[in-house]
Amino acid sequence: MLSKKPALVLTTALAPMVWGTTYLTATTFLPPGHPLLTATVRALPAGIALLALARRLPAGAWWWRSWVLGALNIAGFFACLFIAADRLPGGVAAVVGGIQPLIVTLIASRLLSERLTPVAMIAGVAGAVGVALIVITGEVDLDPLGVAAALVGAFSMAIGTVLTKRWGAGVPPLALTSWQLVTGGVLLALVAAILEPAPTAPLNGTHLAAYAYLSLIGTAIAYVLWFRGVRALPARIPAFLGLSSPIVAVLLGLVVAGEALTLLQVAGITVVIASVAAVIGSGGRRRVSRD
Repeated sequence: MLSKKPALVLTTALAPMVWGTTYLTATTFLPPGHPLLTATVRALPAGIALLALARRLPAGAWWWRSWVLGALNIAGFFACLFIAADRLPGGVAAVVGGIQPLIVTLIASRLLSERLTPVAMIAGVAGAVGVALIVITGEVDLDPLGVAAALVGAFSMAIGTVLTKRWGAGVPPLALTSWQLVTGGVLLALVAAILEPAPTAPLNGTHLAAYAYLSLIGTAIAYVLWFRGVRALPARIPAFLGLSSPIVAVLLGLVVAGEALTLLQVAGITVVIASVAAVIGSGGRRRVSRD
């Protein structure tokens, strides 16, 4: 199936590549200490804009499904992502998130009847190791809350990815994305209003430009491409393509810092690319149900 859809694989891969720029954007150009506000501003405006384009509201079961998926893919994941970014070195957060393809593979084998193959399991472990080689370059300070947030975020999006695949057949990607971003953005806004103090300093032009980039490019466009791929491809494929995100983040950081890749980082990139290629090459044949 995948051999007939290389363009779909490539366009799906663009989403995590764009997400690889969000860590640098959030930590460099946005006011620190407001992860829930950043998550809200990233999700809600993007969802409203896409909903205006889709011109389609949920119907039937999609009224509650939209809230479930919005909570998993957007509210839970975004909140945990920015909390982890606020409390951990980016490399540690990326390593914890690197287990997500393995989680998706395991859950998809149960809920979607996708074959649980040795290739996928080995590639999942190898991908996580490869991410570690890429991003861990020295001693790190492990904040327990940051590690917990990264783990919860990985599980949240993994479950959301599989449920999106299970429920999303027949729903246009634009509508599917807009419903999740709106519901997730509303949940984030409520949590932020309760738990997080508002910024005291006024926002400047740099802040506004960074928020606009995260919302329009890093969220609206990227998530339409992502959910389009999740809906059409075996669930494990988009999950493994997500491993390109830390590669882009590290390469972008090196460009900004003017440094060079180490041999371990080159090895890590090679391992990640090999694990992604192995999963794509193994195909996405579904396990025959005997129930």
